Amino acid sequence: MRMTGEPDSAGDLAGREVIHRALDLGVTMLDTAELYGNGRNEELVGRALGGRRAGSRRGEALLCTKVGALIGPNDSLVLRGDPDHIRAACRNSLRRLDTDVIDLWYLHRRDPEVPIEESVGAMAREVAAGWVRAIGLSAVTAAELRAAHAVHPIAALQSSWSLTDRVIEDPTGTEGDGTHAVTTVCAELGVAVVPYAPQGAGLLAGAAPGARPDGRGPTGESEELRALRGVVGDVARRHGALPGQIALAWSASRAAELGVPVVPIPGTTRLAHLEENAAARDIVLSPDDLAALDTASAALWRRGRSG
Repeated sequence: MRMTGEPDSAGDLAGREVIHRALDLGVTMLDTAELYGNGRNEELVGRALGGRRAGSRRGEALLCTKVGALIGPNDSLVLRGDPDHIRAACRNSLRRLDTDVIDLWYLHRRDPEVPIEESVGAMAREVAAGWVRAIGLSAVTAAELRAAHAVHPIAALQSSWSLTDRVIEDPTGTEGDGTHAVTTVCAELGVAVVPYAPQGAGLLAGAAPGARPDGRGPTGESEELRALRGVVGDVARRHGALPGQIALAWSASRAAELGVPVVPIPGTTRLAHLEENAAARDIVLSPDDLAALDTASAALWRRGRSG
């Protein structure tokens, strides 16, 4: 959720409308971060929920935010996983969100200068103090997930996971430990996966291929990507659905197959896309659908691994 806007501006009002409609549809996980708009997105979410005021919708939401990644000079990414920043950031997020407690607090990115155990230990102290209910991680390896979980139970892991990016399923990939995939460790530890690009960063929802900000996934219209998009389109037509909805339905089916709880967060700033995404939960893919999608997806990732 990257919406920002000054209070009562057009952007602010549109953002609040999307959040209110999401709650009406039963979409209760609201995801933000101190990084987004340098905290302005947290403020927008706080205004949308109504904070501590009468008529607040705060109780309807699972309020999630992230710590440890900031916008630096020249729009650079600054990582801060040190305990001093984590403690101060918790207070700042609570203030901006206008809430007494954060339901789920993620370490946005691991700070290479700080052991992940130290960062999670600092976050755990905020849980003990009553300011945070649960801790999550984002974009970590299987080994880092185990190390963090040994310090404090990890409730959720945000990661890129879609038909176009299945690195977290690969035990020998960049995020596996050589024996276990990230998804295997999540299933073992009871950690929910929260895919932050479940529609392939838009590639499976109509976006043109191009470089992704996080450097993951296919960046050009390869033969394999065209084939995958074709299969997704065919499945969508059989279900009277949109390709992006099929991508979301696949997330639920694949996670169930692996024994991993999943909550995809496709994100949107538009009411129409919100309605479409919410409707995807009613789509049940057949074994033939899943086999066709898996074959096309595997071909894309065989190409990616071989360069």
